Amino acid sequence: QVQLVESGGGLVQPGESLTLSCVTSGTITNPNIMAWYRQVPGKSRELVASISSDDVQRTRYGKFVKGRFTVNRDVGKNAIDLQMNWLRPEDTATYYCNLHEIRSATNEFDYWGQGTQVTVSV
Repeated sequence: QVQLVESGGGLVQPGESLTLSCVTSGTITNPNIMAWYRQVPGKSRELVASISSDDVQRTRYGKFVKGRFTVNRDVGKNAIDLQMNWLRPEDTATYYCNLHEIRSATNEFDYWGQGTQVTVSV
């Protein structure tokens, strides 16, 4: 049973920084992609950042990130973190860790963490 546990959310002021962490447990299939998504009530979940499990560690970021966030991965531990700088009130959301396993060409599976709240407010 794979589990993802996020930590690091909280309340910060605009312009401040925050680091989210996600650790996994259980047997994980490679290759995979780990990612952070976020969601606010009434809106769909959106990609914040993703990083692959291969040696290249390909990253992708949501357009709204604009160089403010950095995702890092410890491949050996199947853990990722998200360093968020210059936070804005519109970054307020519940942030979810995601593990996307690519088991075969026709078989992929997603695991999700329980989410951690990030609130950016004066």
